[in-house]
Amino acid sequence: MESQEFEDREAIPRAENLLLSLEELLAAGLHIGTRIKTVDMEKYIFRVRPDGLFILNIGETNEKIRVAAKFMRGSEPGRVLAVSSRLYGKTPIDRFAELTKGHADSRPDSCPASYPTLYSQNTLNTSRTSYGPEGGLASHQEATAVGIPVIALCDTDNVFSGVDLVIPVNNKGRRALAVVYCC
Repeated sequence: MESQEFEDREAIPRAENLLLSLEELLAAGLHIGTRIKTVDMEKYIFRVRPDGLFILNIGETNEKIRVAAKFMRGSEPGRVLAVSSRLYGKTPIDRFAELTKGHADSRPDSCPASYPTLYSQNTLNTSRTSYGPEGGLASHQEATAVGIPVIALCDTDNVFSGVDLVIPVNNKGRRALAVVYCC
């Protein structure tokens, strides 16, 4: 495995102003995709490893996290909802909600298409009975229908129609999710 990590490190495009060190990002596996790629995600894929796994461009991931953070800074506290149906997503979204004074929803039916999602809107609190943690979000199409912007953590195998901002990242790994939600 050490030779694969070295090969990954050498193959990752150099990125300026990383939120964490390259070593921390690689150790968390943010860059490791699946063996499947969608047309939507092609532009975020840096290369394919000999074992068939697609490698995401960490520079793109880093930049999209910055854009999402800037966007969410414009939202009032308590008006961002982090959603994940993944077992490994519960702790990171709970911590994210705590840090941002937002909300978290980690029920199995809360997140569409197998990727963790952030919803942000100035009117989120007025819609909480339908779109907050109590009511859940069955899909991002519902959020889009009422004008709630959607930020999604997408892996190489995701399709992201109806998503306003994509953060290309390994959305299946425990450490990757912890790092991206708490950067």
